Amino acid sequence: MTMKLTVLDHPLVDHKLTVLRDKNTPSSLFRRLVSELVTLEAYEATRDLAVEDVPVETPVAPTVGKRIAGPRPLIVPILRAGLGMLDGMTSLLPTAEVGFLGMKRDESTLDIITYANRLPDDLSGRQCFLLDPMLATGGTLVAAIHYLHERGAKTITSLNIIAAPEGIKRLRETVDPSIDFHVLTCALDDHLNEQAYIVPGLGDAGDRLYGVVD
Repeated sequence: MTMKLTVLDHPLVDHKLTVLRDKNTPSSLFRRLVSELVTLEAYEATRDLAVEDVPVETPVAPTVGKRIAGPRPLIVPILRAGLGMLDGMTSLLPTAEVGFLGMKRDESTLDIITYANRLPDDLSGRQCFLLDPMLATGGTLVAAIHYLHERGAKTITSLNIIAAPEGIKRLRETVDPSIDFHVLTCALDDHLNEQAYIVPGLGDAGDRLYGVVD
């Protein structure tokens, strides 16, 4: 499989993202905008969601409709910043199961450290959605994709607010080519700086969502 990349092109996305980038936007508004952007992304991310026929009685006549097929989709926020995206995703996909994956980047080595896992051991046949606001170096996402794939995930879709070209390049070059995965982002920014921050970006998403943790 080759990686599928979607950069959303919509006036509402552009408007909300501009306010999100503003360094003067308070955390309360930042959190709301992240949730709204994820809901817009989720509409596109779930386009290929598996469905099945189901009979239904309308007030006028019987017909056949569609419902989401089993097994239930799995939403996986990557802690901690990914939690800020969870409400926006579950508002559109309320029947999904939610798991958690704690991964962080060692700022000195840039290696990925997994510190928490609340996921089913067997993900066979599951359509999985990873949530992480920033796709910077791509290391966290590469590790998360392989983590889900090794447990049997059928498809993997990553929802990100902003991505860097270096991260996209790493995904294309590093993720096992047998894995079916899709990356959605609201913007593909210019580059990473020496500290591996996305430029122009929006700063540290976790800090802006929840405040600085000492």
